[in-house]
Amino acid sequence: MKELIKSRRTIRKFLQKPISCEQLAEYIDLARVAPSGANLQPLKYIAVQSKDMADKMFPLVKWAGYLAPDYNPKENERPTAYIVVCADTDIRKTGYDMDVGASVENIILSALADGVGACWMVAIDRDEIRKLLDIPIEYEIPCLVALGYPKESPKEVGIATDIKYYLEGETLCVPKRNMEAILIKTV
Repeated sequence: MKELIKSRRTIRKFLQKPISCEQLAEYIDLARVAPSGANLQPLKYIAVQSKDMADKMFPLVKWAGYLAPDYNPKENERPTAYIVVCADTDIRKTGYDMDVGASVENIILSALADGVGACWMVAIDRDEIRKLLDIPIEYEIPCLVALGYPKESPKEVGIATDIKYYLEGETLCVPKRNMEAILIKTV
């Protein structure tokens, strides 16, 4: 598990190999058992698996802010599936952010265990996604996860002066703070 977590990188370029409905259902099932504040479990999910619907979803998300538009996925690099995370405000009006984080991490890690890459997307067109997927108004849309088999292999690098990810040749480099920079103290 520790190696899986250390190897996780955001994937933005994907092979055009489909992800099965069964795989998406498994990832959602693993998201379902994530911790939830007061065990209210307000999160619900929409699995987008068809090529037609995935194609319609693509323009509704913003990709790789530091490298856009040049690094945006090309036609043959787009995600083949999405999981849209919804928060049912009839169950909990606000305060579900931690639930979202825990459930999305479960999705990302369970996908990675299958060799599937993921990109957690927050810069999304919520109004258009709501219309496209006919999502009821009582469901907030905090984020979605784009999924597909990786067509790239981003690598972790130390932070020299900047946190912005960058290209080194064709390899995406993702700066991460080291332990000395984040561990305040041990008492």
